[in-house]
Amino acid sequence: MYNLLDKYKDINDIKNMGFKEKIQLAEEIRRFLIDKVSKTGGHLSSNLGVVELTMCLFDVFDFNKDKIVWDVGHQSYVYKILTGRKGGFDTLRQFGGMSGFPKTSESKYDFFQTGHSSTSVSAALGMARSRDIQNKNYNVIAVIGDGALTGGMALEALNDVGYRKTRLIIVLNDNQMSIAHNVGGVSRYLNKLRLDPKYNKLKQDVENALKKIPNIGPGMAKYLEKFKNGIKQMIVPGMFFEDIGLKYLGPIDGHNIKDLVEVFTMARKINGPVVIHVVTKKGKGYKFAEKNPGKFHGIGPFDCSNGEIAVSSTETYSKAFGNKLMEIAKKNCKLVAVTAAMRDGTGLKSFSNKFPDRFFDVGIAEQHAVTLCAGMARTGLKPVFAVYSTFLQRAYDQIIHDVCIQKLSVIFAVDRAGIVGADGETHQGIFDLSYLTQMPNMKVMCPKCTDEIGYMLDFALEQEGPVAIRYPRGGDNVCLKPIKEFKLGKWERIEGHGKIALIAEGKMIQYAILARRKLIKIGIDVIVINACFVKPIDEEMINTLVENNIDIVTIEDNIVRGGMGSYILEYINSLQNHIKVINLGFKDEFIPHGKPEILYKIYGLDAEGIKTSVLKIVSEGVNYGAK
Repeated sequence: MYNLLDKYKDINDIKNMGFKEKIQLAEEIRRFLIDKVSKTGGHLSSNLGVVELTMCLFDVFDFNKDKIVWDVGHQSYVYKILTGRKGGFDTLRQFGGMSGFPKTSESKYDFFQTGHSSTSVSAALGMARSRDIQNKNYNVIAVIGDGALTGGMALEALNDVGYRKTRLIIVLNDNQMSIAHNVGGVSRYLNKLRLDPKYNKLKQDVENALKKIPNIGPGMAKYLEKFKNGIKQMIVPGMFFEDIGLKYLGPIDGHNIKDLVEVFTMARKINGPVVIHVVTKKGKGYKFAEKNPGKFHGIGPFDCSNGEIAVSSTETYSKAFGNKLMEIAKKNCKLVAVTAAMRDGTGLKSFSNKFPDRFFDVGIAEQHAVTLCAGMARTGLKPVFAVYSTFLQRAYDQIIHDVCIQKLSVIFAVDRAGIVGADGETHQGIFDLSYLTQMPNMKVMCPKCTDEIGYMLDFALEQEGPVAIRYPRGGDNVCLKPIKEFKLGKWERIEGHGKIALIAEGKMIQYAILARRKLIKIGIDVIVINACFVKPIDEEMINTLVENNIDIVTIEDNIVRGGMGSYILEYINSLQNHIKVINLGFKDEFIPHGKPEILYKIYGLDAEGIKTSVLKIVSEGVNYGAK
């Protein structure tokens, strides 16, 4: 089926291929990716865009000694194929299978683990400086997208490398997108470079002319260098990269194999930092992905023949959030929505179209987004920052310093909280309850169903100070009635009787209810309590449980350490009582990729696991019979 790809055995095989063979291999790799990702799901469009780029890196460099860091890493599928992992694609992003991101434990060729944006230049620079200190000789390459370049960390790294002139190759993969279309001044600057080919031609002509002038003295050479730089400034104002100390090569057609090999070969000889600006097309080679690259950025299994995926009719938390925000915005002109390159994923697409003047996509810049919201709140607006849990971690200091200390009324809509599944360790949202509840002045709420999120937004907008509403990916599995009016720090007793209470937050309420149904079948009843506020906790309800000698099992989609269970246990211990408390959540470890239902089962957080924990208390001999 794949003539050249099936014969490919060694990472240096590409070096021995002719031009036509390389073109054929690129075509075979694209067909392979479309076929495999259509079955498992994954990041397709970004990988289709870097096929030639990745192949040419293997043509010029030797990754048995040279090192490469892929920013974010979701575009490393071609790299995985060319480093001997073609056979792993049948298990891509499945539990126990191959990761969708670089992973040092998976291959010796994965030199650094990535998953979040804008880290590659810093990591690669660290490797390059380690190489120099140890007097070793190898190339270090960072591959970073134009979207990731908006991240402050990437700009900090560029500032450092330009100042110290460390030998480093930075490949700027410019496909004009991160997940959605890129925004901001950096994107506009790159667009100017991309669309101005006369700059490169004139630059090369000037350099060639200078080389032909014989016997240039030091003074004249310095004057001519200034003249050349002046030409650059006239043609492309700013010349950001060269102005901060990096050699700039490009823009290069990222699908032209001959040009790529030539420029990579040239960069390898430069004794200093160099940026290679490569322009690629996201989704190249698959018409459906080319037409809609955002849809195929991270996609579930789909039909190769038409690019269609099975559409779920289930209401999701993200959709419910977006719809409610639209409704509120029609009545409240002070409400504004902020996102960090995640407009569609967080449910804000309709909001952005309806209220463009009150919608702000700041690009991949979560730290900036939080402090931007703080400034807005300080001067009278009602900002809502919609962000995935795993990315909110990047703005920890800004939440504390710029929002919480000043008690500013910023609402954090924390999407994809808890287990998200296939993206694995770097994307599981299992830390937000632990770090948000540590912050003075922060209130933390968790809806138990999609209908409840709208009422929580109403409540949050009435509060003084910051409020975080954390909710999972997807929708509901159990039909529940929402709380329509909230009282600060008051929980909901949903159902049940007996001498054991299951205190659960958010999505875990559904598992608690399913566990109760299992327990009733064997003659045991339990109380199910909705901890709609994780901070502040309902001390009055806990006091009642303790006074009645009711044992407690806490259940959270978060790590146990520092989470809701720890918070509740700390309070119960202050009461000096003797009830039993079991805290269920994730252990003090990173959670691998896999379907959420598999992961919940493994960690004892599904209905059967909760039932088992209850039976451990029952086995101690107390009468917990159903009423």
